[in-house]
Amino acid sequence: MTDWGAVIDATWPAARTQQVGPWLIRQGDGGGNRVSAATATGPVTRQDLALAETAMRDLGQEVVFSIRPGDDSADAALADAGYTIRDETIVYACPAAALATPKPPPVCAFTVWPPLAVQRDIWDQGGVGPARLAVMDRVTGPKTTILGRIDDRPAATLFVAIHDGVAMLHALEVSKSHRRKGLAATLTRAAAIWGQAHGAPTFALLTTVANAGANALYQGLGMTEVGRYHYRAQPKDTS
Repeated sequence: MTDWGAVIDATWPAARTQQVGPWLIRQGDGGGNRVSAATATGPVTRQDLALAETAMRDLGQEVVFSIRPGDDSADAALADAGYTIRDETIVYACPAAALATPKPPPVCAFTVWPPLAVQRDIWDQGGVGPARLAVMDRVTGPKTTILGRIDDRPAATLFVAIHDGVAMLHALEVSKSHRRKGLAATLTRAAAIWGQAHGAPTFALLTTVANAGANALYQGLGMTEVGRYHYRAQPKDTS
């Protein structure tokens, strides 16, 4: 059975981690919730929350927890302490071979490492800045980016990395002026083909429940839900 948490951690890693009581604390260096949220490594009580809260504040990070399947005691303790759910996330997966056909049209998808300046620009326009690019640099396993072109112009980019036979896609971004042209599906197929060629029979990715467009895309490609997780954070003061 695939450990999806381990796949996520290996293909989109934190800068550093430390064990504090029943918590794994991640230092994300500004790379977002996925690399900054704490996770429970065992049963948790309300009294254990202060350990994680202090550790994250000492790192200068927002106090955020990732709740994965089986983290029931942590979820209950956080809910009791007033932490609210944020970004419920779906893990989609399928055999990489299922996405191998039809192949991307010629000159539409190119594997590139390190990413080109034009890819960095596309990511930056979508909010994927240097801190998230640093996450990609930290990956130690097989990895690449894929540059998408359409109308003879660079128009999309993504990152994909492999862990334990799974190629996981991250940070798919299509330029606003080139959306709704099928490029996201083309690059997703290209990522699966790359993964299969590099020893990953399974292809996977993540998207939030709220992202209706992405969910429709991946379900339309035949990918199925294999897991979910969510975050919990303190409500922001709006007064």
